[in-house]
Amino acid sequence: MTMWADFRERVILEDDGILVLDKPAGVSVMGERHESDLVRMAAEKGEELFPVHRIDKVTSGVILFAKDLSVHGGLTRQFNKRTVDKAYLAVTTPGGLPPTGRIDLPLSVGRKNRVRIAAPRESIVLKDDTWTVPASAVFDTVSTYPSVTTFTVRSQTAERALLEAVPQTGRRHQIRVHLAWIGHPIVGDPLFEKSPAGRTYLHSWRLSFDHRGERVTVEAPPPPGFA
Repeated sequence: MTMWADFRERVILEDDGILVLDKPAGVSVMGERHESDLVRMAAEKGEELFPVHRIDKVTSGVILFAKDLSVHGGLTRQFNKRTVDKAYLAVTTPGGLPPTGRIDLPLSVGRKNRVRIAAPRESIVLKDDTWTVPASAVFDTVSTYPSVTTFTVRSQTAERALLEAVPQTGRRHQIRVHLAWIGHPIVGDPLFEKSPAGRTYLHSWRLSFDHRGERVTVEAPPPPGFA
């Protein structure tokens, strides 16, 4: 059983106000029913952590916590105002993507609380390396959320592509849903792959934020074999 001491060995940066951790895939940040999560494991050892943002259980990499509520508010406001810079690494299938791309597709929440594109799949249009839908195709019967992801291809074959993906907005499951709906799902993603054999190949790679008057950039190298 993984203990909090094991996660303590994965700390990237820490001071008396923040803790940045390289989270392994398969571990929740907080709030998972019937399972231990990072916040709960830390609390059991007398450490109080306040998540500043979330990454999915299946996603590995950089996660930022505040150690004090007086610090937490200023950090979360940066995420709300989109002054934080985030970059992820993702392995998708198949290859054949343009060197750079922009996915400008609104999201909505459908049945069973599943995130989806807020328009019919057949209405998605690719033009000048940008995926969009006409305004007339966007659903008007549910709440919709403008969402943009940009990417750069680091390497690719006919079967796979390694991307650096940047979420310009911070919607739940945004990168996973955007890539899947343009026909390039992330390898091992249980949202779109039945009974995946291995991990989900999405990694929170880099995070930049302001802390105590300085711009801080932290990185978590992808796990061995990720690429």
